[in-house]
Amino acid sequence: MAYITLLSNVTLMAQNVIINITMVAMVNSTDHQSQVNGSTEGLPVDSFGGPNKAPERLPARVPTYDWSPQIQGIIFGSINYGVMLTLAPSGYLAGRVGTKRVVGASLFGSSFLILCTPLAAEFGVVSLIITRIVQGISQGSGLGGQFALWEKWIPPHERSRLCTIALSGMPLASFIAILLGGLICQTYGWPLVFYIFGGIGCVCCILWFVLVYDDPVYHPWISTSEKEYIISSLVQEVSSSKKFLPIRAMSKSLPLWSMILCCFSHQWLITILMVYTPTYISSVYNVNIRDNGIFSAIPFFVAGVVGILGGQLADFLLTKSFRLITVRKMATVLGVLPSSALIVALPYLNSSCTTTVALLTISCGLTSLSQSGIYINALDIAPRHSSFLIGASRGFAYIAAILTPAISGYLLSQDPEFGWRNVFLLVFAINILGLIFFLIFGEANVQDWAKERKLTHL
Repeated sequence: MAYITLLSNVTLMAQNVIINITMVAMVNSTDHQSQVNGSTEGLPVDSFGGPNKAPERLPARVPTYDWSPQIQGIIFGSINYGVMLTLAPSGYLAGRVGTKRVVGASLFGSSFLILCTPLAAEFGVVSLIITRIVQGISQGSGLGGQFALWEKWIPPHERSRLCTIALSGMPLASFIAILLGGLICQTYGWPLVFYIFGGIGCVCCILWFVLVYDDPVYHPWISTSEKEYIISSLVQEVSSSKKFLPIRAMSKSLPLWSMILCCFSHQWLITILMVYTPTYISSVYNVNIRDNGIFSAIPFFVAGVVGILGGQLADFLLTKSFRLITVRKMATVLGVLPSSALIVALPYLNSSCTTTVALLTISCGLTSLSQSGIYINALDIAPRHSSFLIGASRGFAYIAAILTPAISGYLLSQDPEFGWRNVFLLVFAINILGLIFFLIFGEANVQDWAKERKLTHL
């Protein structure tokens, strides 16, 4: 179940982020990129110490567009409007009608719309933005609805490693999409990238409906001993089918708000890495799109691996009598503080492409450690409502995913010399504030309002 959810996340997030690399090929002029290159005064230098060659010619007869950095930022962020709208409702809906239906429908809808993206771009910016918003509505249902699965499948002491296996599909998706996207764009043109990942999504949708079951009780291939083990480990957390949401109590809960705000600040960092890594490398080093795809993909592969290892480490520490809240806060600190600090250092340590890729790789890799911290904290403080709360916290966090490209695009357009430095300093400031709030108010014990005996009705 963890691995099929990982596959689902790879598919959905790859469809989300492929435009981050195809944008380099979709924009027909380097003028905009050169305007935002304020990190070097002379010619960019490659990893071998010599001036970079100009980007290779892209395949003929591929449409290109004249979009400024600000317009690109709006396009990047538009999908997140839809995602934000459906993350929380889909978590609640999946808890009622089942994860299988909600995520399956999301996979199909997102795959269909990604197939339509090249056509939407031909009709203009407005058409492309609308298509991405609708695609985001579909994707939000998959990204938020999946967490209802874990309420009935994951024993408490296995949450870190199983959840991080599933969540690691997100950085791995960026690795796969950016790597293959760059190679395909260079050889066959950017439209084929959307068609390939749309087709993969349709295949994944079929696998999801065949392999996924909402409850181990109904799974046809699970062994009796494993079924009994899972059910018995969750017996104290399973509640009646009627789960009234104590909204009033939730709104007053500082531990919940600390998790939500830290998710928001961390999402700002993730969005910068996911959206602007290809653009940053292209603007500073002027490499061809194939090499850009390779350089930009490496950090996300490392992030996927580190996320899985971080989950294993978190559960190991729990077996060594570490307090749960200590593990959650340690994972969050390691996923936020070094990553955001390394991002700030980028404009000052850009002597070679190798150095930049190394810094991005370390930063991106460490961010995945937060998967064992804030991103599953709702399972600790309110297991009965975790699907709704994880969806709600991620929905709130996606406000950052909307604001980040718009604000970053504005900063890059307004300040050609120091644009990147301003973008990265803002990332650092926002992440430190969110981290401090979580360290002060974050908890890992079940809250009173989340206990069935104290169920609150609106």
